Amino acid sequence: MGIVVRIWGLGGLAAAIWLLSVFAQSRPDALGLDAPATQFSAARADAVLGRVLGDQAPRPSGSPAAEAVRARILNELAAMGVQARTQTGMSCHSQKRWDNIPCGTVTNIIAGVSPGPKNNDGKNILLMAHSDSVAAGPGAGDDGSGVAILLEAIRALKARGIESGAAHSVIAVFTDGEEAGMVGASLYLRDPAARVRIGAVINVEARGNQGPSYLFQTSAGNGKLIGLYAARVKQYATSSLYSEIYKIMPNDTDLTPMLATGAPAYNFAFLGNVAHYHTPLDRRENIDPRSLQQQGDAVLELAETLAHADPQSLRGTDAIYLDVLGRWLPRLPVGWGLPLSIAAFAVIALAGYLTRRGRRTLPPPIMPALLSPVLLVAGCVGLGYLLHGLASWISGHADPSYAHPIWLRLSLSFGVFALAILAARGVAATACWLWFAALAIACALVVPGLTPYFLLPALVAAPLLLVTARGGRDVALLLAAVVALIVWLGLNASGEETLGLKTHAMFTVSAAFGLLALLPLLGKAKGWGWSFAASLLLALGLAVTAGLQPAFSIAAPERMNIVYAEKAGKASWVTSPVSHLPDAVRALGNFSATPQSGVAYGYAAPAGSARFAPPAAAVMRSGDEVTLELNAPGDGIVLEVPGSARLQSLTLNGVTTEAFGTRTAIVCMTPDCGHARLILHLGSPEPMNLLLTARRWGLPPDGARLQRVRPADAVPSQNGDQTLLATTIAVPAR
Repeated sequence: MGIVVRIWGLGGLAAAIWLLSVFAQSRPDALGLDAPATQFSAARADAVLGRVLGDQAPRPSGSPAAEAVRARILNELAAMGVQARTQTGMSCHSQKRWDNIPCGTVTNIIAGVSPGPKNNDGKNILLMAHSDSVAAGPGAGDDGSGVAILLEAIRALKARGIESGAAHSVIAVFTDGEEAGMVGASLYLRDPAARVRIGAVINVEARGNQGPSYLFQTSAGNGKLIGLYAARVKQYATSSLYSEIYKIMPNDTDLTPMLATGAPAYNFAFLGNVAHYHTPLDRRENIDPRSLQQQGDAVLELAETLAHADPQSLRGTDAIYLDVLGRWLPRLPVGWGLPLSIAAFAVIALAGYLTRRGRRTLPPPIMPALLSPVLLVAGCVGLGYLLHGLASWISGHADPSYAHPIWLRLSLSFGVFALAILAARGVAATACWLWFAALAIACALVVPGLTPYFLLPALVAAPLLLVTARGGRDVALLLAAVVALIVWLGLNASGEETLGLKTHAMFTVSAAFGLLALLPLLGKAKGWGWSFAASLLLALGLAVTAGLQPAFSIAAPERMNIVYAEKAGKASWVTSPVSHLPDAVRALGNFSATPQSGVAYGYAAPAGSARFAPPAAAVMRSGDEVTLELNAPGDGIVLEVPGSARLQSLTLNGVTTEAFGTRTAIVCMTPDCGHARLILHLGSPEPMNLLLTARRWGLPPDGARLQRVRPADAVPSQNGDQTLLATTIAVPAR
């Protein structure tokens, strides 16, 4: 019975810490309409959001709905006595890592919240949110919430007297065209006077409508910025690892072009309930007011602080940091990571050396004892693929836990615990903690943002192991393990919220590193076999259960767009390449058995002859310069330029943007693009074909029959249902 208590008691400890990380994540209570005027109130922000969104129609750039929302934002600013102006123009934004160049004619709102000092020699503190949404949804979270947060923060700043005594002007920029590709932020930066005066930036975003408000990105040299965040914000949700992960993700926000200015910057977003992100479910009534409150509190406090700070004083070295249960934010200059990691390694090694020979936990053979932690992590990755693959095979969907994650979560948890029980056989306590310190050293050299996840537990374990070299080691191991579990299972919980269990390796690896600290305690249990077998069988059974659940639900629906496409006189219906095309949809047309490439990628069915006039372009070539006079009416265009053209730059309605000589899609997302003049500056004299596609939001009338049979647990997303009319444009040789 004692054996059972030890093994399953330690498992219960890990489960309790995970639950604490999820449910005790500190977030403020949402303040009501009667909150003091100087405080941010989620209820007031929600009321503003209701007035701004109106009927909650989607508002892609260039649409009447987008213009109506801008008018309501201007009304809100005027009611507060804030002077605002609009900035309209064609803009493009290119990045070398992209295969597309987004463009569009957009309209920003620039509001003067606080004029700054009388001599006007200060900088501008920019508060940013975008007013547009994707075509598929109303964008109440992304980024209507950001707009409402800025408006409520502006009201509170004025109540605090920000207009007198601030060292810098405070400017609110409500950008347009963020969803199209940061074209509104790029338009703002085209004004040299505005660009040079940027002192600091706070960008407010959302990738969901619930959960903690994460500080997920900062500008480089962020040590002092993190210090301000720690001092002024009461509930933390941040980590230096988030910035490391964000660098490799194919995501950007309006902060991306702003970072090129070198200004100190913060980027905030709440990320929970990503199932609603960029869908018709991203509605005002689905936003958690506590998320609004936490994000609004952070924006308000930091905006006021930055308005009085010297921007030069905010520049420094990078920091490594992580929040502990939202209440503590340990942080260090990045340069301290390596020496502290080496010191922790040395102290742990010394503790192992000083441990009495009879009490050392490094049994022969030595190599298996040293390698058990490695085998645990590697085994957890492999088992994650096995369990997720089993659930996926039974479900028939690539992400079987999308709507009901609890069963796969439990399966992965029991699987990781089973391997921890197995890996604990003959493990060495000193070896486990040397691995933590060694990995901290490696991270400090290669991935600094990850360092604190290994360093913090190692710094706690090192002195505990040293002072217990002669006795009391179990207590030291338990205390150190609790710290490791809090750190790693906190990352485990936030990682699932952000990325879901489809990225099960994130779940299993973070859980494995947390349980690594428990191995020396688990290793002392005898008769472990049945516990290992029971945990493994539970993992397999729960994976089967996960596979038997519906992959999608009305609350967490599958993303499935319907497209009407025309090219070369032929029409087709195309649906998103979902795992299984619903029977009711398939029954309405002769859809392909597998997804097909074409104007749009997905399951395709013939729709007869083309019924619309195709887009066109008058072409003139002079040397390496090709001019296209477009005639492609609709809501936007896409022009695909092959890599063989070696596109160097483009000029669209007088605005020139760099290209990078690779295959490029020029995506102009506003209605005026269809009649624009587009000049391509090529690096090849050869003839070529360009693919021009006119995009229109929505479907022809007969598309309603497909929309009616789209299941209740499936919704359009991103660009939503649309009509695509494509044609080939021939470009002659030089």
